[in-house]
Amino acid sequence: MGFFDLFNDEETQQKTQKKAREVDRTADTEFAAEGAQLDLREEELDINKYRVETGNVTLHKNIVEEEQSVDVPVSHDQVVIEQRAVDRRPADEPITAEETVHIPVTAEKIDVDKHTVVTGEVSVQKRPVQETEQVRDVIHKEVLDVGSNGNADIIKED
Repeated sequence: MGFFDLFNDEETQQKTQKKAREVDRTADTEFAAEGAQLDLREEELDINKYRVETGNVTLHKNIVEEEQSVDVPVSHDQVVIEQRAVDRRPADEPITAEETVHIPVTAEKIDVDKHTVVTGEVSVQKRPVQETEQVRDVIHKEVLDVGSNGNADIIKED
């Protein structure tokens, strides 16, 4: 195989490729005598939303202890014995048996008890909050490109 044979093979390959390209172009072309229709297409984004669990909230009551000190006034009886000297005077009664006087003495005592009262309430609800998130993606769209050869009078109406 000589130098010119290699050159001829390249020429043959180029001609074959050119014919293949021409065939591909004409296969997509529609020839019409009077009118033709060409559909233009574009992609649109399909947006689907779904719920996912992102966390949770737990409410729990703890019991805490605190010491309280309350001052409560209490009373009690105090016996006051007062002895005083008197002028000597005659007595009407003779000294007889022993004599006893009972005086009840009282005091207030404190009894502490507890009871439960409601001091507040907690209510819990969920509510939806609307936000906006921006979604970006690349879409493809077919647009019309009008070309002409020779003396073609073209009117484009939208």
